[in-house]
Amino acid sequence: MTLRLSVDSSSWNLHFHAVAKSLINVVPVVKGNGYGFGREILMSHAVSISNEIAVGTVFEASDVPANCTAIVLTPAGTEIPKSLPSTAVLTVGSLHQIKNLEGNSWRGSVVVKLRSSMNRYGANKDELTDILAALKSAGLTQVGWSIHPPLDGTEADHLLEIEKWMSEITSDLPWFISHINGVSANELRKKFPKNKIRVRSGTSLWLGDKSMIKLTADVLDIRSVKKGETAGYRNVEITSDSIIAMVGVGSSHGLQLVGEGASPFHFNNTRLDLVEPPHMHTSMVFIPKNSQALKITDSVEVQQPLTRIHPDIVTWF
Repeated sequence: MTLRLSVDSSSWNLHFHAVAKSLINVVPVVKGNGYGFGREILMSHAVSISNEIAVGTVFEASDVPANCTAIVLTPAGTEIPKSLPSTAVLTVGSLHQIKNLEGNSWRGSVVVKLRSSMNRYGANKDELTDILAALKSAGLTQVGWSIHPPLDGTEADHLLEIEKWMSEITSDLPWFISHINGVSANELRKKFPKNKIRVRSGTSLWLGDKSMIKLTADVLDIRSVKKGETAGYRNVEITSDSIIAMVGVGSSHGLQLVGEGASPFHFNNTRLDLVEPPHMHTSMVFIPKNSQALKITDSVEVQQPLTRIHPDIVTWF
């Protein structure tokens, strides 16, 4: 065993259902690495709270069970896979993105993404007339509006940005919104009672309190090195007699340095210095002197955002 994600089942389930209940009409987001759990695992939970599931790209849409609708968050590029379900709802926010769908002879439902202060995708107000005309010409059916505020900023900032757009557009279509909590969602429902508010939720739904989860990696080997010797892929010179441990996790798992280039490994509440940056399936760390001895088969804690790592195994206890 190498990289393991351990999850407190009881606490996690309580959190998951509490967040879903607070948001009302939640659209669970299952994308990328599945927030560390894997998309397949999260899909089994997502179907229990919604018949619409948001995914990252058109290449992930086929993961959604056939009895649910896949809502694709990222606009499609020049290629659309044959596996894309005809019932999928795609996202467009520009004329170019509509042309991409036309070029793939795709016809179906879309949500129109509106530009937020994140400035990543989405239409400006003065572009909407042309975009809506192009949708009609392309034979696409608009089924909603989409707004995705940035992650940074306060809840009040996000709410103001969303309210501004909703006040400027007269429409009975649903609004698919990210990065707001249940309180803000209810405020929007009171201010805009004629509109259906759908909250897309990923990080807050699946992750929550860090006490529920633990990420660890196994020590696979230990050896002594002397001053003047080298170690690692990059022949790092050892500056003093040391003991190094080989930890079974690396860049192939999505592991990266944390903060200002710090090691992501801890043992007995002590950060373990790296010999060199993590590489492929192994990271090499120095065992601190005058600390409890680290031995083969021990596990070290791994400090890493779950949104980018790929554990070898997920254990529920």
